[in-house]
Amino acid sequence: MFNYKTLENVDIEIIHQAFINAFSDYQVQIDLPLWKLKQMLQRRGYIPDKSMGAFNGEVLVGFILNGFREWNGKLTAYDTGTGVVPEYRKQGITTKMFHNVLDQLKCEGAEQYLLEVLQQNISAYQLYRKQGFEISRTFSCFKLDKSKYQSQKTFAVEHLEGFTTDDWEQLKEFWDIQPAWQNSIESICALKNAFVYSVVRTDSKIVGYGIIDKRTGDIPQISVDRNYRRKGIARSIMTDLINNTESDKAAVLNLDDRSKVSKDFLSTLGFECYVEQYEMILEINA
Repeated sequence: MFNYKTLENVDIEIIHQAFINAFSDYQVQIDLPLWKLKQMLQRRGYIPDKSMGAFNGEVLVGFILNGFREWNGKLTAYDTGTGVVPEYRKQGITTKMFHNVLDQLKCEGAEQYLLEVLQQNISAYQLYRKQGFEISRTFSCFKLDKSKYQSQKTFAVEHLEGFTTDDWEQLKEFWDIQPAWQNSIESICALKNAFVYSVVRTDSKIVGYGIIDKRTGDIPQISVDRNYRRKGIARSIMTDLINNTESDKAAVLNLDDRSKVSKDFLSTLGFECYVEQYEMILEINA
């Protein structure tokens, strides 16, 4: 009844409509106009010919939208969104799409398949477990209404156009944990002009930095050199970030739960955890 094929010949508007329909009853409300979907896919490395659609005639009724790049030294596919339009569920479409796209990825030399799933989405979690995915990390997602944020800026903050390769090598030393795929250096660089880059310097050396999406309020990274923490640098950077986004909300998505320092910092500022996810990985054997 259904035919399955990759998405290189499918207009983004058709994918967008299918996405909206598929996530209309999702546990978390999805606000995704077309421009935001395009931005999300670009940032996460979407490759149409490594993604899969299920079609009822000419109508797209299911999809797996994959990014594709190196991750932790391995060529990795990243599921940036999987969905089936409600009236076509419980017909094995997701499983069939997965098997088809997995065959495709094996031919492309992919070594692993990465995704995130809501912890409360038991059916999706069980489906991925059945396909061989294992939990690699647990994530929390935070949001803040800007009107409730109390600004505090004790350090001078400056803006850069972006970070050089050398900058990134230095800034990685500030990390306590590795960012999730969508918050990685590669994802930021894929959409470089979408962000504001805020830094604090001491003696001309960057000792703290943060990045925020100008339109959506998403904060992929914020970190401070371990030798300069607990001085108000992160709070000053966060204040600057929040003041430089059009959005009325700020969000930190998919923060590794092992980073207690970061979670405590966000809670202190008034951010609320609104959803938790599993990061899952499938090792692909040739």
